[in-house]
Amino acid sequence: MYRKEVNEISPLRILERSIHGGLGPGNLGVVMARAGVGKTAVLIQIGLDEAMRDRDVLHLALGQQLEHVQAWYDALFDDLARQTGLADRDTVRAIVNRHRVIHATGDAALTPERLEKTIDLYTKHAGFTPGVILVDGYSWAGPIAQRAAELGAFKAAARRLGAELWMVATHGEATQPEGAALAPPCAAFIELIDVALFLEPERDHVTIRLLKDHGHDQVSSMHLNLDCDTMRLRGEHGEREPLPLPAEAFTLLSGGAPGAESEFGAAAERWGVGEITFSFAGRTPARAHSVVQLDDAQLELGRVSMTYVESHLHRSFPRTPAFQKVLQSIWHQVATAGEVFVVGVMQPDKTIKGGTGWAAELARHFGKGLFVYDQERRSWFAWQNGEWQETPAPRITRTRFAGTGTRFLTDEGRAAIAQLFTASFGPPRAPRA
Repeated sequence: MYRKEVNEISPLRILERSIHGGLGPGNLGVVMARAGVGKTAVLIQIGLDEAMRDRDVLHLALGQQLEHVQAWYDALFDDLARQTGLADRDTVRAIVNRHRVIHATGDAALTPERLEKTIDLYTKHAGFTPGVILVDGYSWAGPIAQRAAELGAFKAAARRLGAELWMVATHGEATQPEGAALAPPCAAFIELIDVALFLEPERDHVTIRLLKDHGHDQVSSMHLNLDCDTMRLRGEHGEREPLPLPAEAFTLLSGGAPGAESEFGAAAERWGVGEITFSFAGRTPARAHSVVQLDDAQLELGRVSMTYVESHLHRSFPRTPAFQKVLQSIWHQVATAGEVFVVGVMQPDKTIKGGTGWAAELARHFGKGLFVYDQERRSWFAWQNGEWQETPAPRITRTRFAGTGTRFLTDEGRAAIAQLFTASFGPPRAPRA
């Protein structure tokens, strides 16, 4: 395909039609989702699409490293080029680089004055006038009046340039009912937000939904199903290769229990991987990092009959409300993960010993990539073609992955987790405390 053909099949064309032609100069679009769902990937896909259409894009990466953002752009461009058979890839890459500037800062502070100075830096001294401004990492917390004034000033700056302004916001809810108003942190600024998108992780994809469309009372029921990692239309061009992304682009989903889950979390911290801990009222995780407190409605999504669980795992479990909630929280760890890693003990019946076995069973049910380190055999195994196949140390290839396992972690199991992260991301970022 040629560059214009690739642009024409972009899911952004569907979005533009759904919001009556696009965001528009001087308007604010917000991409909302929970942490680790794909907000940055959506921004970068917008940046790539606009740069390939010869529009200048200024990408403000607050509190991030330039190399991290550049790696995202390179990986998603290479994936797009490979999957579409893009003609003259090097020429198109040069076009993207010419029309896109990444301005990375060491902190997450963005004031109207700082934005104006950044724009002046590129317009007056580099001859670069952005038609699209992307802001990743803005803190929505703080006094509402102050944030509203800032957002208004950001829009005014974009309006003077004739530029569209896209920002991301970490959403407090896992889902948004049809027709629901915006939830925090965006609810207080609904009059300033022109277009609102919500990313909702599903079992094997991310759904992007339109929550606000300028001033229109009737919002399009657009539901785009996107690849969890690339944010391309799901199934658009077949299977993709793993993306060569930095560790910061990945997110561990865990329950924060003692043993393997806590060790997965500690490894994520050492390697700079994001982390989400699923919990519920009455439970205190041993490792409480970026905790998502599941309410009753969210827990209900993972409800399952104990008879069903016991029939699949071939053993009995406590029939208590607390244990049922543990199983329901495991559903949230596995359901939106791209792949699942378990440390435990494999049983002769092909199940995994203990409650951890439910995570493996769900992974098999959902068709997730599933890898288990058997602490007795001291080896990794992959679930392939209905059998456990011994495998060399696997690598983490999906940006949302689950890490779970036994509470009775051995030194070998601990070393296996470290080996997994080393094989995936290289040496750790900081020495272990």
